[in-house]
Amino acid sequence: MLTLLPHGQPPGQAPIAIVQRPFETRAADGYAIRGFFWRHPEGAAARPVVIINPATSVRCRYYFRFAGFLFNHGFDVIAYDYRGIGESRPESLRGFDASWIDWGRLDFEAVLRYADREFSGQPIQVVAHSVGGFILGLAESNHLVRRVFTVGAQYAYWRDYAANARWRMFAKWHVVMPLVTMLFGYFPGEKFGWLEDTPKGVVRDWVLSRERCEETWRGRAAMRYADKRDLVRPFATVTAPTLAVSLTDDEFGTVAAVERLLAYFSHSLRTHVRISPQSIGEPAIGHFDFFHSRFEPKLWQLPLQWLKFGSRPENGPGFVVSSH
Repeated sequence: MLTLLPHGQPPGQAPIAIVQRPFETRAADGYAIRGFFWRHPEGAAARPVVIINPATSVRCRYYFRFAGFLFNHGFDVIAYDYRGIGESRPESLRGFDASWIDWGRLDFEAVLRYADREFSGQPIQVVAHSVGGFILGLAESNHLVRRVFTVGAQYAYWRDYAANARWRMFAKWHVVMPLVTMLFGYFPGEKFGWLEDTPKGVVRDWVLSRERCEETWRGRAAMRYADKRDLVRPFATVTAPTLAVSLTDDEFGTVAAVERLLAYFSHSLRTHVRISPQSIGEPAIGHFDFFHSRFEPKLWQLPLQWLKFGSRPENGPGFVVSSH
């Protein structure tokens, strides 16, 4: 439970408790996808509902403060976990094979349809962190999305890692992680303090990421999809304007990595903004901390204004890298 000041409540009044509610929806293959939603009691067809797509193996609970912030400012919000993670984890991950493809084609697709059904008539928007931006492109119903905001969105192609950290990251994520996964049958990320425990198919996709994303997928999970080029096709059905943010100290979300992913969204108006920690008086932000509540005063106005109005705040942080 979060104690927040709801949108429209006078500042002089004491804050009330806002409780997120759990939900469950079924993917096309019958798997249960679970998460939480924040919904205003009064109906409003014009109110957007924002779906938060997490980073790889980051639980949806990490985004609760950000979800509450959006709710505070008049949005309904959905946060969920991909299969194998958090609320959507099976009893055992040993032998459980799920992939990035499944997270997009099945899990995000199911949540999109849930939002379209349960929040009928409301515009659907997406906030996507890291691989969450990649997941967006895989869903057949992504044409339902009206506006997109991403942070560090890319698909972990190792040659795009920051040059000064590339070989260290390669050793960690492309050597140690798959070896440990082979030993356990999944990646026990919690033991290492790196990630949540992660299905082996997701590890495989990460390790085998290629310059062209349709060349990435291998193994049993990918065999369910005969023509990998067909998996790329839905990227072009996204027509929602997109604001993509990258951070100069994000070793995953380099300019090359973010631009590589953005190129697949060929029918979306795309703006890429790059922010340095120093420009907002901070020593570091990195790949994960944009959604930490300590950055609410300095960074969260950027997604708020984009989601509300489709524009950037005047004198907002960062500079434009590209606009397509």
